[in-house]
Amino acid sequence: MWDAEGMATGIPSVLFVCVHNAGRSQMAAGFLRDIAGDRIEVRSAGSLPAEHINPVAVEAMAELGIDITAESPKVLTTDAVQASDVVITMGCGDACPFFPGKRYEDWALDDPAGQGIEAVRPIRDDIRRRIRALAADLLT
Repeated sequence: MWDAEGMATGIPSVLFVCVHNAGRSQMAAGFLRDIAGDRIEVRSAGSLPAEHINPVAVEAMAELGIDITAESPKVLTTDAVQASDVVITMGCGDACPFFPGKRYEDWALDDPAGQGIEAVRPIRDDIRRRIRALAADLLT
């Protein structure tokens, strides 16, 4: 609920972090943007970002009508964590900086890297379920 200058915005902000910022965190960000629109600020980043988003993650999201093709993997920065109210980590371990007063959740999700669409769909669906619960919590 803070902007880049540290001013209160009244809008909750969520940062999704995974290692490559190419699959899980991009799908989570796509779902939250789709569900919450401009009512929640959404960021995603990776501790070791890949060059491109996982094409199977893009395909899995497209099956549900969510286009994440315009996104690109971004490096995790301390500023991104500081500017977020909620930090959701997905397998990045200790790479994510910790700041008191933030809400942290670690979602144990399989990594879709190198997986086919049949293996990625259940990961996508698990992320969607978690995002719906998160959005309901943040928007009430």
